[in-house]
Amino acid sequence: MKLLLTSGGVTNDSIRAKLEELLGKPIAQSRALLIPTAQWGQPACSPQAMYDSIAGRSDGSVGLSGLGWQSVGVLELTALPTIAEERWMPWVHDADVLLVDGGEAVYLAHWMRRSGLADLLPELRDTVWVGVSAGSMVMAPRIGRHFTDWQPDGPDETLGVVDFAIFPHLDYPGWSENTLEAARRWAPTLGVPSYAIDEQTAIAVVDGTVEVVSEGHWEQYDADGKPQGP
Repeated sequence: MKLLLTSGGVTNDSIRAKLEELLGKPIAQSRALLIPTAQWGQPACSPQAMYDSIAGRSDGSVGLSGLGWQSVGVLELTALPTIAEERWMPWVHDADVLLVDGGEAVYLAHWMRRSGLADLLPELRDTVWVGVSAGSMVMAPRIGRHFTDWQPDGPDETLGVVDFAIFPHLDYPGWSENTLEAARRWAPTLGVPSYAIDEQTAIAVVDGTVEVVSEGHWEQYDADGKPQGP
């Protein structure tokens, strides 16, 4: 699977160009499935937020599903355990890209495992995963107590598809808990390498090679939480 892990989605030309590079064709020729499930685990999300996600709206801008895909469908992970695998698995295999919206990453990891989607990921070698916020964080080994909103006292482990963690929405206006200082306090608590990324930054991962694509601000940390760059 090819990963494009973002904080705010496809927010600039550099991220869009990287997405089309990973797809190997234009967005307009690509079939997408949107996974909004993580929103149900985030107390700050609402039914209106879920609708805006599916409708392709995000904070007044074009959301993941509004990028101009050939087709877009919705894959709700909480429903998958109630239907046969032979029904929904072909939908996933036929998609060029999975668009995974934000919310709560541990909740998303729970439903990825329970639905069977997590087990399917190794088969999706040519599929692109575009994550927003929790949709990106879910690929990390853990997210840190800073981001456990579904079960605040529960585990913070996620899927571990990549070996680094992500602090999203760096210095987002009005979000006092997402400052660079907060990211630097968060990073040493994890025991794994990590990145803090803003809305104009994405991390592409293909065959283990990591590339930061940014028109904004980001910072990298080692496993001890020490800043490494850029």
